[in-house]
Amino acid sequence: METKNDKLVRMVNISKFFGEVTALKEENFEVGYNEVVGLIGDNGAGKSTLIKILTGVYTPDKGEIYFKGEEITYHSVERARKLGIETVYQEKALGEQQTLWRNIFMGREMTGRLGFIQIKKAKEETERILKEVIGFTAAGVTPDSVVERLSGGEKQGVAIARALHFEAELIILDEPTMALSLAETKKVLNFVKGIKEQGKSCIFITHNIYHVYPAADRFVVLDRGRTVGEFIKKDISLDELVKKLYLVARTGEIS
Repeated sequence: METKNDKLVRMVNISKFFGEVTALKEENFEVGYNEVVGLIGDNGAGKSTLIKILTGVYTPDKGEIYFKGEEITYHSVERARKLGIETVYQEKALGEQQTLWRNIFMGREMTGRLGFIQIKKAKEETERILKEVIGFTAAGVTPDSVVERLSGGEKQGVAIARALHFEAELIILDEPTMALSLAETKKVLNFVKGIKEQGKSCIFITHNIYHVYPAADRFVVLDRGRTVGEFIKKDISLDELVKKLYLVARTGEIS
């Protein structure tokens, strides 16, 4: 088995069954270092199952997972986070009623020797993250701003910044542009570019190729638990990719 440290993530011959239903069948999936992968497919294609296996929510019935060339023999959500795998869910990324500084450090609070939360230090660090990582410059957005007052794109930016701050190696975005306006979608795409600029990797899960195409380096198309197409962006135009996805929708095959 190839285990060279040339890929950040390598999932080999992954299968997952739910009773009589085959969610994934001998699926191979990988993510390179400093790469943005667009994971594309309709509902039921297997995207969520694949990601839940990668993040330790599910255990595969068959197959191996490698991270930085080392096989993961025991996997859990906690283990995935320790490795540096973070997931940003579109609906549950942040605590809506909490302030930005509390959201950034939620569950990983900055504390002193006696265990008390260092509020001033946390707010100062949040201020830095807002300006340097997210690029928020408006005076109306401060560490004490409540999350529910932010736009959809801004919320995604905060969630991504939180993952980067805690040194995530791989950030998984689950439908990050769903229900967003064109302007807000552009904000999210800029945040994804920021992930790459910081030398990290990203899996951008979506069923909308128009949203992911500008940001991804490579596209993996899933259908009914298997990869039916894989394309490097520089080798395929958006129009060509749309045509291939149309074929998948009609026939289940890419060509």
